[in-house]
Amino acid sequence: MVRYNESMSRRSTSKRGEAQRPSLPEGVDFEGAAECLKTLAHPGRLRLVSLLLEGRFSVGVLAEATGLSPSVTSEHLRLLERCGLLRNEREGRRVFYSVAEPLLGKIIGCVHDRFAA
Repeated sequence: MVRYNESMSRRSTSKRGEAQRPSLPEGVDFEGAAECLKTLAHPGRLRLVSLLLEGRFSVGVLAEATGLSPSVTSEHLRLLERCGLLRNEREGRRVFYSVAEPLLGKIIGCVHDRFAA
């Protein structure tokens, strides 16, 4: 949670005391980022990603570890895969998922740090 403080209420100023205009980083797809973050923002999906940061697992193993049904687990995993956060590999009838986005660990690390009991 960001806490408001007095310094946040002041405009940034240059050394000459002139007000500076803030600028956004160029080339950032904020709409795409928001869509992926909305997809990630579900308790079951956060649990799945937390597990997948430990390694590559099958849908059945992930379902059992999270307490979700295999069909619900599969749907969550497909949504995360569509955002490019996960990838899958099929071995016979089993599908294994793993993390595709290397920076996902930093996002989940922030979640763990902020919301750990």
